[in-house]
Amino acid sequence: MNSNTTNRTHSNRGPGRRSSRGHGSSRGPRKPHHTHAPKPSSGAPALEPIEVDTTPVPFKTLGIDGRLLEGVRDLGWIDTRPIQTAVIPLALGGSDLIACAETGTGKTAAFVVPMLQWLLTHSARPLESRDGGPDPDQALLKSRVLVLAPTRELAVQIEDEIHGLAYHTNISSAAVYGGVEMGMQERALKAGVDIIVATPGRLMDHMRQQNADLSGIELLVLDEADRMMDMGFWPDVRRIIATLPPSTGGRQTLLFSATMPDEVVRDALEITRNAKYVQVGQRSAPAKSITHRVEAVGASHKVEWLIQHLRHPAGPVLIFSRTKIGADRLARRLAAAGVKCTALHADRSQDQRRIAVEGFKSGRYKVLVATDIAARGLDIDAIHTVINYEVPDSPDAYVHRVGRTGRADEVGQAITLVAPEERRALAFLAKAVGVTLE
Repeated sequence: MNSNTTNRTHSNRGPGRRSSRGHGSSRGPRKPHHTHAPKPSSGAPALEPIEVDTTPVPFKTLGIDGRLLEGVRDLGWIDTRPIQTAVIPLALGGSDLIACAETGTGKTAAFVVPMLQWLLTHSARPLESRDGGPDPDQALLKSRVLVLAPTRELAVQIEDEIHGLAYHTNISSAAVYGGVEMGMQERALKAGVDIIVATPGRLMDHMRQQNADLSGIELLVLDEADRMMDMGFWPDVRRIIATLPPSTGGRQTLLFSATMPDEVVRDALEITRNAKYVQVGQRSAPAKSITHRVEAVGASHKVEWLIQHLRHPAGPVLIFSRTKIGADRLARRLAAAGVKCTALHADRSQDQRRIAVEGFKSGRYKVLVATDIAARGLDIDAIHTVINYEVPDSPDAYVHRVGRTGRADEVGQAITLVAPEERRALAFLAKAVGVTLE
């Protein structure tokens, strides 16, 4: 049975359940599609992208375990998506990977599928006993896979995908993140679950209390590495990696992100071994299925514009605010005007955040006002519109924000409200992201 260590309500997807989260059969005849990313700009670290075939193929042709294929069928997945086509064979082959793809393209499954296949087909390496020889019994008590993610929401999303795909196996996993009691997490870590999905800060807390033994980790995944760097987690990430068996000893490392700034590339090359760089789509760019629009609105009139726009929304709307206080204030003003909305940010308790996300998913709230905490890991089907209440601070923030819509090749729209004093920031953003913002 999978081990769920959080206090959230969770149920595995069983047989007969179907999900449309970014997967489905291809329409029309498929043509071979190869992608070869442009070389990094001058001054960037040397990282040569390899040419990969991104043509969707049936999951059943990948040679994966029958139990895993049952999980794939339960989720309603038929064909791979481009990043999965490119990455899964390389990951199964044992290569270290640095992968970059647009948001909403199926990156999570691109590492979860080979991760589970590897666990199902590779026995744990026996650890040394006290007399220096192999001790097979000890291997059974050690976690073998570690996935690091920057936010609770992303950690939950990743473990959800693991639970769905591993439903017909005996693979165990635990989500380890802040905002909840450590007791259940401690018990799961000491039991040696197969997969640990963790935020760096909470995992460090457990390591300081000697709850987490990472000496058996053979596969390391870093998801949204640039966000971990932005949030100041990279020192913790380095400390965690320093406790793992070295890559020279056979540890495999997979690093994924939708954006790949040069700083991330430098660090990625340091923690991987002869890594292959895979890029699907443009580097650090939003999905082509998103339309981009700008509304010139004075700062003092933005709330009024939103109230008018949100009276009859065409679908779920996600609004990004720069600050936590701003998100709360905006949500209150919209609610007072009759808009069914709630707020999501890091100062809200885990239970409040869960209620906000579940309410938005169920349709109880038509609008979610959030800080950039929702720019990563918020995997909600059919978000119709993303609205930037202010011009985002960075190109990467824009890419990840608008990536909450237009997922899995669905169309979406992104609207940015721009006050006169923000026009210069908008011009810089448009040039950096490479999209027309008018």
